[in-house]
Amino acid sequence: MSVPPPLKISGSNPASNTRRMRRIIAEDPEWSLTIVPMLSELCLRHIVSNFENNPILTQLNPSQQRKVLDRLSTDLPLKVVANLITDESYWRRRCNQRWTVGHVEKYGNSWKRMFFERYLQDLLKLVIPGTTDPNVILEMIPLCQDYVVRLCVDQFLPPVKLEQQMQEMDQSDSASETELEELNMDHYQLGDLVAGLRRLEELDLVYGVKDCGMNFEWNLFLFTTRDCHSLASAIKACHTLKVFKLTRSKVDDEKARILIRSLLDHPALMELDLSHNNIGDRGARAAAKLINHSHLRILNLANNKIRAAGAQALAHALSYNTTLLSLNLRLNCIEDEGGQALAHALQNNATLTNLHLGSNELSEPTATLFSQVLSVNTTLTCINLSCNHIGLDGGKQLLEGMSDNKTLMEFDLRMSEIGQESEYLIGVALNVNREAARLRTLQSNCCHVTVSHIINNAAG
Repeated sequence: MSVPPPLKISGSNPASNTRRMRRIIAEDPEWSLTIVPMLSELCLRHIVSNFENNPILTQLNPSQQRKVLDRLSTDLPLKVVANLITDESYWRRRCNQRWTVGHVEKYGNSWKRMFFERYLQDLLKLVIPGTTDPNVILEMIPLCQDYVVRLCVDQFLPPVKLEQQMQEMDQSDSASETELEELNMDHYQLGDLVAGLRRLEELDLVYGVKDCGMNFEWNLFLFTTRDCHSLASAIKACHTLKVFKLTRSKVDDEKARILIRSLLDHPALMELDLSHNNIGDRGARAAAKLINHSHLRILNLANNKIRAAGAQALAHALSYNTTLLSLNLRLNCIEDEGGQALAHALQNNATLTNLHLGSNELSEPTATLFSQVLSVNTTLTCINLSCNHIGLDGGKQLLEGMSDNKTLMEFDLRMSEIGQESEYLIGVALNVNREAARLRTLQSNCCHVTVSHIINNAAG
């Protein structure tokens, strides 16, 4: 009896099993059959990848805009995103990518403002007159004009020297020393830029070169006459300017007078800082005129060359002024003649709250008059007479004046030779004034809360 052959089962065919196990593998290795993107998601990806050539954002709904903004590259050209994207998270990403340290609170808590101010400042620091294309800066104006409020530039590069021109000037008998000094050293002119920044409120400049190393030359820190006239015209035309600072730029009397003349009757200027320059009495007289021909509240002329005559001019202006709150004359040399003039003015002035006369060669005669000021003046809250030669007797007179004073909160007398006892007792008097001021503030707040409570109850 023969054994029948085994039955053929189609399911057991190896070829058939292979066909059943076949599957489709996508060309994109990230593609997954388990997660199929929606058509809207594919569209958003396309928008992101083609944003530079076809920026689509405002046409999307808020959730779609959020998805696009979170995916956009921070390397997109500014001409594409500057006036289109207002989202703060996007500008935060751009700031963090470009700078490792950033304090957004210094920029009104706006990341977009921070980006454009710092970006523009970085550009200005690297401009070389006659070499850099001016359009590099001018093309930024329509992109950042609504966002730049403060411009702080601590470096201006001079143009590249032309040796042939230097030789020609050296050989010329008619070339003056000033011309030789300022030859080809004019810096980038800010006029067109400042005119285009319609929200600009603060301009903080230093005409010098940072990290010049072994290539140091005094001409690298030269604020030329042409620079001065150009800057004066720019700040005069900028009616939104509230703060102007030009420090460490070798500004002398003549240049200071040119700048200050352009600020007379300025509609918005509130702070002027010309510290760490070479300004003398003539420049101080110009500043004294400005005090009563503007709305100036803060004037800083520290570390200059002002002597008694300049201080007397400022004192005369203070006698009639009703707006200035702070005057800084530290590191000058006004001596007792200038210090006494300021003390006389402060017996009549009723607005100044902060006065800094540190390191001015003052001595006991000035302290005598300031003791009288402390007795009658009720607006000064901070005085600095440190690093002078007040002496023991001068310290005792200042202490006597403090016995009648109820408003002074800070009185710096370090290194003024007044003695430990006077210094300690003056400190005690200041603490009494501070505590009284604190109690007045608490009482005022309590009264305000009580009045508000009564008004709310009456309204209810």
